[in-house]
Amino acid sequence: MNRHGFHIGIERIDNYFFLSLKVSGKLTHEDYQKITPLLDNALAGLEDPDLMAYVDIRELEGWELRAAWDDFKLGAKHRKAFKRVAIVGDQRWIDVASKVGGWFIAGKMEHFDDPAAALAWLSVDQN
Repeated sequence: MNRHGFHIGIERIDNYFFLSLKVSGKLTHEDYQKITPLLDNALAGLEDPDLMAYVDIRELEGWELRAAWDDFKLGAKHRKAFKRVAIVGDQRWIDVASKVGGWFIAGKMEHFDDPAAALAWLSVDQN
């Protein structure tokens, strides 16, 4: 069994969004064809959404080349929406994801070993 993809949750309160992603296996272009419309639709029509993202990459094994390009396009498209991104997972992938992701989002990005600490950081009052 070759398990891969995203488990996604999106919660919206006014212009505030909490995005929860759990990534597993080696991501494919087809995975992004499914997640991109979900995020696009959730943010559609909002002028300045505040997106807090919790990204669990503890089961990530990598990206296909085309999927890496899809990831770049998704981040660039919603660059201004991301206010905080907390990445939880293996240090090797965190370093890669933080460096690359930091180039393409306007908000803050931090990595964590502890999921509870990541959630606490995302919950800090933004005002």
